[in-house]
Amino acid sequence: MVKEHHVRVHKSEENLAREDQLAFKIAQVAADPVDVAPEVTEMVINRIIDNASVAVASLNRAPIVAARAQALAHAPSTGGKGAKVFGIGERVSPEWAAWANGVAVRELDYHDTFLAADYSHPGDNIPPILAVAQHAGSNGHDLVRAVATGYEIQVNLVKAICLHKHKIDHVAHLGPSAAAGIGTLLGLDVETIFQSVGQALHTTTATRQSRKGEISTWKAHAPAFAGKMAIESADRAMRGQTSPVPIYEGEDGVIAWLLDGPDASYEVPLPTPGEAKRAILDTYTKEHSAEYQAQAWIDLARKLHREHPEATDPANVASVLIRTSHHTHYVIGSGANDPQKYSPTASRETLDHSIPYIFTVALQDGSWHHVDSYAPERATRPDTVELWQKVTTEEDPEWTRRYHSLDISEKAFGGSVEITLTNGTVITDEIAVADAHPLGARPFAREQYIHKFRTLAAGLVEEAEIERFLAAVERLPELGAGELDQLNITAAPGVIDLGAAPKGLF
Repeated sequence: MVKEHHVRVHKSEENLAREDQLAFKIAQVAADPVDVAPEVTEMVINRIIDNASVAVASLNRAPIVAARAQALAHAPSTGGKGAKVFGIGERVSPEWAAWANGVAVRELDYHDTFLAADYSHPGDNIPPILAVAQHAGSNGHDLVRAVATGYEIQVNLVKAICLHKHKIDHVAHLGPSAAAGIGTLLGLDVETIFQSVGQALHTTTATRQSRKGEISTWKAHAPAFAGKMAIESADRAMRGQTSPVPIYEGEDGVIAWLLDGPDASYEVPLPTPGEAKRAILDTYTKEHSAEYQAQAWIDLARKLHREHPEATDPANVASVLIRTSHHTHYVIGSGANDPQKYSPTASRETLDHSIPYIFTVALQDGSWHHVDSYAPERATRPDTVELWQKVTTEEDPEWTRRYHSLDISEKAFGGSVEITLTNGTVITDEIAVADAHPLGARPFAREQYIHKFRTLAAGLVEEAEIERFLAAVERLPELGAGELDQLNITAAPGVIDLGAAPKGLF
């Protein structure tokens, strides 16, 4: 069964042995030849479909256009045949394919999530692992095992080590997890994976300012950068290059200076040798294009739209108070103290991280759309702005406790709402998890993943190409060496204009 590993800072003279370092233990998990369970394989397929859905919907958004143009300037490297850029058939060097495809997957904030001590979008592991798999000519079985590793490591790091408390961006857990997944994919030895994990962590620690204030387009690039660094770290480690050791526990390492400090102590769960990697089953995807902690609030707002239409008119509403977890209040609620979260001219990335805005629009519209709900004309509508300014959040200790609970049956990402009308009526309701959550009203299964893909691909991908992709991904374990190119999707003619891309250095 899963074993808890005690992790603390060590002074240099303690000379912490390799086998006692967290990066080494991660490498051991990655190198374990254990196979995956059928239900894990099925979920890997679901998440590849999910990633394709949101990547297709992003093909002509500015961050993707720029990242794709950068990638296309880098021809396949000599060690393999290269990897495909999503939406087109061009091959590029794998780290650049991971860059472009990672941005496409992340841009809309619309794929899977895991929340515990920290935040994560573990589907961000897939673009770099798939890029290396295409470049190296891996088969579908190899890819499934590698993705399972990426999820396993990221989820377990997220369960144990909080980054955001110290304003470190959550992709600091993604670099090591993607490096570990690549190690599994390529069958690398423990020492090589160990060095790769250390380099990936060292090069992907950055501050959370990318998710604060006026949120920029870098939010979509940050996980793609981590994936790109993971590939480059693996390449360097395979060539015998080493990383800072011990990277986590050293007295000048990540924990001592970026996280809980020299007296820090963590318990990190990892599978024991021979134990199947099942962490992907603890994760959940999004029905709506918004920050995960907004998912349940969109669902509750849609319900209130149907049951209390009078609450959609700001003339009838005195105040809206949302009681929720610490994370939700301080990161995407009024507790963040970001005036941009109430600004009608805020960027899409900022509105995506504003519960007051999201709840208001979902309450008024009774629906949520990945483009229309963020459109400038929608955000500046006078009645929306008026109601929006009346929405505040506050922390509720019980919802905070449930947010952090490790008991999946009570872990929650919602809260309660109190809408006070001008006539004195008070409307109250609550929601624990999103409708699409495994414990929600309408849990996502393969049917819903496919529906999401078809919906987002409509008008952007020809029907024959949609059917080809779905047929290929549903037989993923059977795909042979060199057949993973079939997991790429080509947009319909005329959808992508490569000539319209902005110019840069490359």
